[in-house]
Amino acid sequence: MAPLFDASQARLSWSDTPKSEFEGVSNPPLEILPLVVSGPSSNRVDLIFFSDGYLQEERGKFIEDATRLANDISSNQTFNTVKPLMNFWAAFTPSNESGVGVGGKPKDTPFGLYRDGTELRGVYYAKPEVAGAACSSLGDQCDYPILLGNDPLYGGLGGRFTVITPSLANGALILRHELGHSIIKVGEEYDGGWGYFGPNAHADLSAPVPWAHWLADPDSAHARVERSVMPMQDYAWALLNTSTPWAVTFESAGAYARHLVRFSVSGLPEQTDLRVELDGVDLDWAPRANIGVDRWHYDVYRDGGLSAGPHTLTFTLLNGAREPAAQMCNAEILEFGDESEFVSTPGHYSLYPTYSIDNATTYRPTNEDCLMRIITTPNFCSACLEGLWLKLLRDVSLIDALDESCVPSAPGASTLTLRLVPLAHLRTAAVAGLADSYTITWAKDGVVLPAWTNQTRVAPAHPGTYVVHVEYATPEVRADPDGLLAAAMEYTVSGTCGSDSVM
Repeated sequence: MAPLFDASQARLSWSDTPKSEFEGVSNPPLEILPLVVSGPSSNRVDLIFFSDGYLQEERGKFIEDATRLANDISSNQTFNTVKPLMNFWAAFTPSNESGVGVGGKPKDTPFGLYRDGTELRGVYYAKPEVAGAACSSLGDQCDYPILLGNDPLYGGLGGRFTVITPSLANGALILRHELGHSIIKVGEEYDGGWGYFGPNAHADLSAPVPWAHWLADPDSAHARVERSVMPMQDYAWALLNTSTPWAVTFESAGAYARHLVRFSVSGLPEQTDLRVELDGVDLDWAPRANIGVDRWHYDVYRDGGLSAGPHTLTFTLLNGAREPAAQMCNAEILEFGDESEFVSTPGHYSLYPTYSIDNATTYRPTNEDCLMRIITTPNFCSACLEGLWLKLLRDVSLIDALDESCVPSAPGASTLTLRLVPLAHLRTAAVAGLADSYTITWAKDGVVLPAWTNQTRVAPAHPGTYVVHVEYATPEVRADPDGLLAAAMEYTVSGTCGSDSVM
């Protein structure tokens, strides 16, 4: 459903990359511009968009594209609750040619982005060493490099370098999904992939469920498996023509109460361009509004089970003027039990079967609540979102600084100011429905100071060693085995505005 993993780098991130790989490689000239900045790079996770396929005269377009994408994922949904832990930047390098390559041939651009064929799926890079050198040259300002290819249509890649396009319909959706791979290191949830791992994947039904604490009954040793089957799946990437419909015949056991026809197509902007049928019954396909020739995903849910025996799914091109761009990208059929056997209600956590490209079965937490399964949804499921918090907080301390300042009117006296990452009540913009909070505790020489509880500015009356302990609570994290939602810092007050040290 999504673009591709870089299979060789599916579990890698930039932080895993030996920087020695890029020694001696010249990085391109980079003009750095801030997009969304929440704090110092030394204590934030920095994501940076690198331009590819933008001419010098398209600099403004690149900044506009990068700004739109950064704002879309951080200010609206997906990353909005963790936004204070992140910075977004743009790095412009002019290209000698505009756009991305096709047919496996890169253009003359800094990172050589290209499509393997003409299908709207993966966008690859021909110059990883240049991308690595560019990111490496920025030090701690580049934690997750994003290569932004100047192409208006669907495409991307996950792995060490996240690749996207600024497609108006799909760019932000793909960016969300690919950053799930790159940051959280979660695998797919959609059917037909090959990488299923991380906090959203489960394979051994005899082992504890990784997301047990999100189940309706968290004390249950094992969740049940929701009853479903996938009798057909085909990533055809078939160019359609008016002479011969594309069709596939599959067998159903006739043992399920409901079914779903799921597919994606591209190059078909009008409803009169295409007819989609199951067993000769028109499914009344209609394109997403204003999709143009871009790719989009469609679901047709149907109550009532399929009968036992063969069934045929057919795609008929009705408008010959759409050749050769019209394409049936992928299709699958899923069958489900009724609601007592397969809970389809959003927000329900259980074990939902996911079927790989080889028809191997793993399990995911929700039916279709996660953008790792449905790329057109903007939200992570709770298991992935919790994983996102824990991954980011491995690289970000809740405490930005603990500063001492002298009181001019009282020689030797000082104040201590605690500077926290702006979460909870310190957020610059509240997140609707999120009840997060900080708890702040102070101690002097090992003795807790109750009067200073939850204070960020205090006035030490006597010299000594002061320790501040901070705990952050959010309903988006239920399990924190490594204590990442806590931080501490100590400061020695000498009576003359002393020096600090980090615990």
